[in-house]
Amino acid sequence: MKNAPRVTPWPDSTPPTRAALWQLMVEEGLDPYAWSNGPFDIYSAHSHSFDKVIYVVQGSITFGLPELNQSLILKAGDKLDLPAGVVHDAHVGEEGVVCLEGHK
Repeated sequence: MKNAPRVTPWPDSTPPTRAALWQLMVEEGLDPYAWSNGPFDIYSAHSHSFDKVIYVVQGSITFGLPELNQSLILKAGDKLDLPAGVVHDAHVGEEGVVCLEGHK
């Protein structure tokens, strides 16, 4: 798939701060905003008309890619590049999740 979703794991064993992730996103030319969900919340399958960049600040979330028969697990510091049009769902982990998101 040409525009496949891509996870970039956080390279350090110590998770980054919200401020550090915010700064990374600003440096990427994004206008970040925060969102969060409680434990085990679910988003049903959908897609977007824009490219998304998501960083997990704390907790975890699993993005399902039904058309690719694949799941992407993200934890604190991990980045998801999600191209426009990719059908995905999401399942929040047992600790809930806090994310920063920006659109391209």
